[in-house]
Amino acid sequence: MIRSALALLTLLAPLAAQPVLAAPVDARVSYVVTVGGINVALVDIDFDDDGRRYGFELSARVTGLGNVVASGTAKANVDGSSSGSVLQSERFQLETRANGELFNVDVGFVGRNVGSFQVNPPVLDSYDRVPLERTHLTGVGDFLSSFMLKGRALDRSLCQQDFKIFTGVERFNIRMGFLDNDEATSPRTGYQGPLVACSVKYQPVSGHFDSSEMTQYLADTSRIILWYAPLGASGYFVPYRVIIGTSMGDLSMVLTSARAD
Repeated sequence: MIRSALALLTLLAPLAAQPVLAAPVDARVSYVVTVGGINVALVDIDFDDDGRRYGFELSARVTGLGNVVASGTAKANVDGSSSGSVLQSERFQLETRANGELFNVDVGFVGRNVGSFQVNPPVLDSYDRVPLERTHLTGVGDFLSSFMLKGRALDRSLCQQDFKIFTGVERFNIRMGFLDNDEATSPRTGYQGPLVACSVKYQPVSGHFDSSEMTQYLADTSRIILWYAPLGASGYFVPYRVIIGTSMGDLSMVLTSARAD
């Protein structure tokens, strides 16, 4: 279903990390998501940062893929403080629509701690759902604010990060590591130039179901790779490409256009 596709998108980037003084930014990036070479979603993200406050608006159109991913739409909004060395979200909202069903998440942050969260309809607990504990909700960020990195240069330091993410439903850790320097050459993508490739390791913490094959697969796989590209001269870096190996072929998200003012 659409929530499964969005859960995969939460792996696409870690929290902003390196301190940098950046000019105001007004940007839009777009992606195509494929599974085994078949297009399953289009994603647009608008981002603005005036040097003190930032905001994200995400819209996704999921075309579906049999019983794997249901067709539908998704919208997400985030706002928070950008005056420090990292993006610090204060509110994260997500709405998905699929098969006539509406799903909403609303998370409030106080600093890097979860102050409140609501999920509607609620995710029902069962014997195999790992319970969320209060200690799991400290020092965390939302996944959309994890989409852009602040940095001084396109180098291996962008990959040397560990992050704690709370989606409103699940808490997990992301550990990244440097793989290689690379180059984007395809004219069909939204960027041509140098890249940094990072390995990504997913570690579920709580809120997930032990019986979930997808969660177990993501935790066990060693083939999640993320390439970063500069967003013009803004001082931000965005994912250029993400690959997650699956039994149905690679799940891939590729940058198709990028604009930064």
